[in-house]
Amino acid sequence: MHDEIYTDGIGEIMVGGSIVRVDLVSLSPTERDANNAPQKVFRQRIIFSIEGFANSVEVMQNALQGLVDAGVVKRNSPRMQPEPPHAGAAPENTSTPQNPRSPNVSSNFR
Repeated sequence: MHDEIYTDGIGEIMVGGSIVRVDLVSLSPTERDANNAPQKVFRQRIIFSIEGFANSVEVMQNALQGLVDAGVVKRNSPRMQPEPPHAGAAPENTSTPQNPRSPNVSSNFR
């Protein structure tokens, strides 16, 4: 028998040289954040070569497309990007970022 790992998702992806580290997380049954939502807790790390990671991403994209084609997963429409300000236009004073980031995005890809 082979060991199996369950994960609620990926916490972070770190790239260093020719190595990619993928941190797997699960939702804590006891730890909560300020909004009373379960906190993501590190469980295990997968370490790939760059080539192995690239091949794995391709396999996952194919699997995702199969789920979309079967109607199991529905893709969101891409967000419309705001037009860049015109030359001479006053900058907008907003308190929210122009490109809000998912909390699941690694700081390595900013």
